[in-house]
Amino acid sequence: MAPVAEEQSTTPLVVDLGKRRRKLVRQLLDGQGKLMDEVNQTIQELKTAGTIPAAAQPVIVVVRQKRKARNWMFA
Repeated sequence: MAPVAEEQSTTPLVVDLGKRRRKLVRQLLDGQGKLMDEVNQTIQELKTAGTIPAAAQPVIVVVRQKRKARNWMFA
C-alpha cells in the first residue's frame, strides 16, 4: 500500500491497495467490507500524522482484482 498525497487540498489523494480478491473489491464498491475499513484507517492515519489536511478531498482508491483461479486438472 503506497498512499500518495500532495500539499494542496484540491489535489486528489491516491491510495493503492494492490491486488485483492474479487469479493473484497465488490464489497468495496458497495462501501462495505475489509477494504473499506483499510481505506478509512489509512486516511485517518494520514490525517493524524499531518501528511494531509483534515478537510482533504477527493480520495481515489486503486484496487486490482486478482485473476480467477483456473482449475487445470479438468481443462
